[in-house]
Amino acid sequence: MSTITTRNPATGETLKTYDLMSESEAMKRVDAAHTAFEDWRALSHADRAPYLKKIAQKLRDNADELANLMTRETGKLYKDGLTEVEICAAIFDYTAENGPDTLADEERTHGDGQRGIVTYQPIGVIYSIQPWNFPLYQPVRVLAANLMTGNACVLKHASICTGSGLRLRELCIEAGLPEELFQVLIIDHDVSDKLIEHPKVRGVTMTGSDGAGRHIGSVAAKALKKTVLELGSNDAYLVLENADIETAVKYSVMGRLYNNGETCVSAKRFVVTDAVYDAFVDAFVKQMQAIQMGDPMDENTQLGPLSSEDQFDTVRQQVEESVKNGAKVLCGGTVPDRTGAFYPATVLGDVKPGMPAYDDEIFGPVASVIRAKDDEDAMRIANDSRYGLGGGIFCKDEEHALELARKHFDTGMVRINSFGAADPNMPFGGVKDSGYGREHGGFGMKEFANAKAVFLP
Repeated sequence: MSTITTRNPATGETLKTYDLMSESEAMKRVDAAHTAFEDWRALSHADRAPYLKKIAQKLRDNADELANLMTRETGKLYKDGLTEVEICAAIFDYTAENGPDTLADEERTHGDGQRGIVTYQPIGVIYSIQPWNFPLYQPVRVLAANLMTGNACVLKHASICTGSGLRLRELCIEAGLPEELFQVLIIDHDVSDKLIEHPKVRGVTMTGSDGAGRHIGSVAAKALKKTVLELGSNDAYLVLENADIETAVKYSVMGRLYNNGETCVSAKRFVVTDAVYDAFVDAFVKQMQAIQMGDPMDENTQLGPLSSEDQFDTVRQQVEESVKNGAKVLCGGTVPDRTGAFYPATVLGDVKPGMPAYDDEIFGPVASVIRAKDDEDAMRIANDSRYGLGGGIFCKDEEHALELARKHFDTGMVRINSFGAADPNMPFGGVKDSGYGREHGGFGMKEFANAKAVFLP
């Protein structure tokens, strides 16, 4: 039987080895989830809410253990792991508190004033395929919404954070969730593809690269399964002509280095107008140079390792290719002589189309600086991407920034004079090659619900 082994990317230490499940075992887990769904669907939304509340409390009660596990498996800062646990608990709380109203029946009329009802009903087992960068948050945002809707959930987590996925399931069961309703599968990609075709899998949601999204989306489409895809991005943050430089630099550093730079909605491309280019770049580079890289368990560390040696190699190659094609290293870019998958905070200037730093997503602490002639040119450059997940605008005139965000920024999310990853009360998702569908803000609860029309005479 094949196995997978998890390792600490900061030390290279082997953590644990897991056996891969056979195809038949994986299919049995789906069947078990469906059986549990038949009972779960009979509960009202209000009856489901207390289960979510108890899971939220269980996460908070085990925050230290969970943060420690996530740090050991992926190299994220321990303090960021604690924040992640609280975000997950808040998502369960939000869903419990708002789900019954969000999913309540809606009264409509049809024909010549006859009564109609739209009722949001669960559909069955939802297959969730999730990445490693937020080992708890990624599966939780799918799980919380679908439990409230009345669905069952089957998770295939990234192999490097297998322990985090299994511990999440244990805590859900400890909180009282029916044992078979949420399954965690340890399977390879071939079994995963076959699982999508399982007749009791009614929807597929996946977070990951656009390449993986194309594959999952195509397999699901052939099986006529609805999908929600949250894919990669190369988010642009605009520094406009009247931007407050101190604010722009503060949030640009935060936005590029949050979670060691391994975040789909990280600030990645910094499109800076001529009027403030020198002032921004000088201050930005100075602060990036001062970032303390080290042990992710140390509270003074600002930047930990990348999640794996493979991820480290990918980032290094992307930077090297960009430099080969004309990008200039303004700071960082030199691999430290130390154990672990550590890559320094790096700023690349003179970034142009044709370079990975311009065209692709660099999933690590590497910032691409692009010069724009003026505000209009900056907006053009920001939209010159196959991606469209998030982005940001630094501008003292908030109404001008709001106008650009609302009508011109071709993304699913825009931050104005700030940076943040996700909020339970705001929709999360993108456009173009960043995928489709929405999570959070009540939207996720309806993605895999049957909006059923009932016509009364």
